[in-house]
Amino acid sequence: MNSSLPGTGSDQEVIALLARYQCPTPFHAVRTLIVGNIASPLLDVSPLGVLAQLWGGQLPEFESADDAQELARVLIAGLWNRLAQHQSSRSPFHLLRHEVVPSREGVQAFALMRQQELEAFAEGLFGSAQELYLPEKAHHALGILAEVRSMFAGTVELLSDATKPAPADELKGLVRNLQQVSLIAEAEINKAILSCKRARGRHLEAMATIPASKGRFH
Repeated sequence: MNSSLPGTGSDQEVIALLARYQCPTPFHAVRTLIVGNIASPLLDVSPLGVLAQLWGGQLPEFESADDAQELARVLIAGLWNRLAQHQSSRSPFHLLRHEVVPSREGVQAFALMRQQELEAFAEGLFGSAQELYLPEKAHHALGILAEVRSMFAGTVELLSDATKPAPADELKGLVRNLQQVSLIAEAEINKAILSCKRARGRHLEAMATIPASKGRFH
């Protein structure tokens, strides 16, 4: 899914616009939700409908038509079109890079960001559907992503318990592990993107025999 509207919409512009309209979806999750929808085999969802998801299902109120056009320029002609370029193996998608402070709060924030990114990717891919038949490679990638998401969620839960010790050396080791798992997540996201693109282009690929479930990401 793509848009032909002109515009560049830098990350800074997107972040400022999301803050201006008090978007409840953080920027890192906005990116993966859009990428998931771009990859999705569902063809009946419009970009504006996906953007409404960012605000809980309804776009914010605009003071003028110019404001509405600005949102379309920044989020669709800008961010959406840039993310659509990652449907190529020559331009793989990357999760947001993040310098992690090796403290309880810093590591927890990093794990939460990754958890939210993976949940948003699944949300974009599935849309309103709870189950989807996907190409086999995408189905397999999604299974790994669900497991990785659980690892990040488990880290968030573990570090939220202040009664459990979090020594500095263990936190540094945990950061290294989470960064390695992040690379695995990136690789699987790109496998899902490319697999779904090939399927949409009618390049035959075996379909999974059971549907993928959005519920695995919650």
